Amino acid sequence: MRQAGRYMAEYRAVREKFGFLELCHHPDAAAEVTITAVERLGVDAAIIFADILLVLEPMDVGLEFSPGDGPLLRRPVRTPADVARLAAYDTNDALAFVYEAVRRARQGLSGRVPLIGFSGAPFTLASYLIEGSGSRHYVQTKAFMYEHPGAWHDLLALLARLVNSYLSAQIAAGADAVQLFDSWVGCLSPDDYRAFVLPHSRAALDGLSSRVPVIHFGTGTGGLLGLMREAGGDVIGVDWRIALDAAWSVIGPDRAVQGNLDPVVLLAPPAEIRRQAAAVLARAARRPGHIFNLGHGILPETPVDHVRALVDAVHELSQSA
Repeated sequence: MRQAGRYMAEYRAVREKFGFLELCHHPDAAAEVTITAVERLGVDAAIIFADILLVLEPMDVGLEFSPGDGPLLRRPVRTPADVARLAAYDTNDALAFVYEAVRRARQGLSGRVPLIGFSGAPFTLASYLIEGSGSRHYVQTKAFMYEHPGAWHDLLALLARLVNSYLSAQIAAGADAVQLFDSWVGCLSPDDYRAFVLPHSRAALDGLSSRVPVIHFGTGTGGLLGLMREAGGDVIGVDWRIALDAAWSVIGPDRAVQGNLDPVVLLAPPAEIRRQAAAVLARAARRPGHIFNLGHGILPETPVDHVRALVDAVHELSQSA
């Protein structure tokens, strides 16, 4: 979860040379921060340095990243006519810089650990398109969904096609697994998820699991886990708002589970980090298919030594359990 970021001095040094989007567009730099994070943290897999919203950039919606404010879209989607103006594009051409970063990171890792590619999911991408930035309650997104269901489904169908092509190309470039981030879908009820999201998430993941393992992740999704499983994914990501064993009982024993430490725990003393990691591992009970991870991204103020302490604790506790 967000291995390279502001909490790392090495990353901040690279960012002195590049803006965020500029860094994403430079394959050598993106590969460098990907590999540096793995070497610094000692994790068991690398996550390519990119952003969940890159698939939106070629759609001429004015995507930019403002320091302290996160992503902004200067030309958000607010009407069905705005949806009609959006067009598909050739992901192989427009996002070639991501695939080159995957190739270079894969080469630089030399098989030491697998490399994970990723994209935002259709709902989360649509929420950014409609809100124009992050949101607490996604009022405009839900209002659009309810008021303009036809345009909503047109929008998510378009995004699903782009995401599927984008993830497929990351696999072709060398990604050993891919992850679909539905970061904000937890704001929906189960009925709304089934009606307005599930078919599009399924389309975004179509055919990928036959090539590499697929991780399907969301936050605040304790009530949606069964539906997310139905939408697809070999691994279902779980955040800290539901106990890991309870989540797994809903997801089912034939799926792997990823999670689920609260990222804020990494601000606690190392002894508490170790205790909380042990609690997550105890709930996993050494069942096959558990990927220990945070329930969301590392916070910018997190001490790097605390992340390393977590990784070391998980390795030690997993071997001795």
